[in-house]
Amino acid sequence: MPVHRFRSLPRTLAVSCLAVVVLASLAGPTTAREARDAAAAAHQAAVPSPDVVTQWNTIAMRTIVTERAVPPQAAPLYLSFTSVAMYDAIVSIKGGYEPYALRKRPSGTRDASAEVAAATAAYTVLRHYFPASAATLDPDYAAALAQVRDGRAKDRGVKVGQAAARAIIKLRRGDGRDDMSIMLPTSEEPGVWRPTPPGMLPMAVAWLGFVRPMVLKSPTQLRLPGPDELDSRAYARDFREVKDLGAVDSTARTPEQTETARFWNDNAVAQYQAGMRSSAAERDLGLTRSARMFALVNTSMADALIACWRAKYDYAYWRPITAIHLADTDGNPATEADPTWTPLVPTPPGTPPYPDYPSGHACITGSVTRGLSHVFGSRHIDLDISSAVTNTSRHYDTASQLNRETENARIWLGLHFRAAMTDGNRLGQRTAAYVADHEFERKRH
Repeated sequence: MPVHRFRSLPRTLAVSCLAVVVLASLAGPTTAREARDAAAAAHQAAVPSPDVVTQWNTIAMRTIVTERAVPPQAAPLYLSFTSVAMYDAIVSIKGGYEPYALRKRPSGTRDASAEVAAATAAYTVLRHYFPASAATLDPDYAAALAQVRDGRAKDRGVKVGQAAARAIIKLRRGDGRDDMSIMLPTSEEPGVWRPTPPGMLPMAVAWLGFVRPMVLKSPTQLRLPGPDELDSRAYARDFREVKDLGAVDSTARTPEQTETARFWNDNAVAQYQAGMRSSAAERDLGLTRSARMFALVNTSMADALIACWRAKYDYAYWRPITAIHLADTDGNPATEADPTWTPLVPTPPGTPPYPDYPSGHACITGSVTRGLSHVFGSRHIDLDISSAVTNTSRHYDTASQLNRETENARIWLGLHFRAAMTDGNRLGQRTAAYVADHEFERKRH
């Protein structure tokens, strides 16, 4: 579990806490524990709560994923917009870090409510991109405003939040989202992706790889080594691994491996958002650090998926189910065809409708682990993850532990070759490292 380090209180806050303790003692007999509780309550009241950030992350997930059914691959882009708007609104008021889109600090930020600004920023972004969700967003926003007393701080918070939202909305105009004219051509050539059973659907969200990234210079900035050649030993090794361990009726896969595979056959974006919400609460991050964590990780995830989808489009590498069914066409004597092979992943939905290389799940995980490592350290990510598939939860102390388990899980599901997992995870990590080096930095003086 996370280790909480105690920090010294600012002098004014320490005085107020002492006053609470003294007044409590004057009121009558009290215990040392009651005195400590009173001091803690005073400290908590004086420190802005990160709840507004986690609350609006929950609302964003409901709006983007549940109500509007945005594909998991595209959801992080909208989560990034929302997280960045909240981050910009908060740091414009509280300082400490460089804003992302709101480069000019709005007037009147000194007395503005950061909580109101964050809620306004998130609401305005979500309302702009998902107007059909107004019936649920409007009451959420009204409830958020009702928690703050009317006055100048509230009014100025609204203005700052609106300015932060407008800045990111303006910045993302014409970024290439939802260009349905982009489609991946299919081919019957060995090694080339083609629609997979049972749906036999065209490549999903093909346009994502052509979207302007949030921080990367282009979707192709970070180069990949590419998938293995069909006639190589490496390909034959990966082929045998997924064929043996990823089959629905595998006798080589252990019950523990099957459980791990099923655990990660969930919406990874939703799993990581919930994990970060729990982390923000358990670590008592405070408003600014919580906002920065979500902005950094979600922006890294968005850019990692843009780069990943472009690589999927450009390499167009076939999935294990296709490769195993058609192994007699790959020119590799070390592979053997099995036209009846079926992956562990339930059918339907079966193998997702897009190419193998690199793995989108690995790109997501790599960006999350590297992003959280930047915030907390790679050996102290201390992340709790739950799965709606198995109805269980797991704890991950280190980034390497989480990376390793997820890489194996997708192979045990029968969805990916090993190279797609390792290279996808590295792409996610490299993306998050680049994002952390170029945005969401401490304030320069």
